[in-house]
Amino acid sequence: MHSNRYTLFFVFIITVVLGTLLSVTKENLKLKQEDNLRADVNKTILRSLDFSEEEDNPWSNEKVEEIFNNSIVGLCVDSEGNKIDNVVLEEIDIEKDIERLPVYLKVIDDELQGVALPVAGKGLWSTLFGYIALAPDLDTVLGIQFYKHGETPGLGGEVEKEWFTNNFVGKKIRNVEGEIIGIKVLKGKVDDSKEDAIHQVDGISGATVTSNGVTIFLKDDLKRYEAYLNEIRENGII
Repeated sequence: MHSNRYTLFFVFIITVVLGTLLSVTKENLKLKQEDNLRADVNKTILRSLDFSEEEDNPWSNEKVEEIFNNSIVGLCVDSEGNKIDNVVLEEIDIEKDIERLPVYLKVIDDELQGVALPVAGKGLWSTLFGYIALAPDLDTVLGIQFYKHGETPGLGGEVEKEWFTNNFVGKKIRNVEGEIIGIKVLKGKVDDSKEDAIHQVDGISGATVTSNGVTIFLKDDLKRYEAYLNEIRENGII
């Protein structure tokens, strides 16, 4: 029969071994989760910029990184449109940091093909996070994608669905005077016969608060980039 000392020593060794294995597994999972989150955000940026993913051949994390590295230029600007150097874009809190503004440029063969800007704001139950992309004229919506929210499935949660996001493509964010007015999510359907229709999209039935929230934070966030967008129009990419 084993002594109590032996039993306690055996339990101690098992506890140390299992604790070490658990710690290593947790750290590996954390790194994997961070990689997946980064890839998911980058995939959202690519989709907003009209990169197409084949249904039968979805992008792997490695494929997302390859496309991103080859076609996207990331930079940071301030509210005056000036470039800020030595900034890690992934560390910027796009909801709260109003001094540092991330920008993602789609550049292929040295030609600007789109600009993606982060957007974030309150819906009904949560903060919605996404990206809106503009065509090279910096007025026409190229695409919009949401990657994180806690809105009700079937109601406010419809913001992430293609039927909703596709409505934004081709819409204009500026009025005839050149002022950013954003895109208004209506309560109901857009009347294409009206002049303002180019600045409006169909609303989500039963999700008025979420729709109003999207309208508000899209305009607010786009206006934060107004100085930089004007800088590109006048002087090209900085």
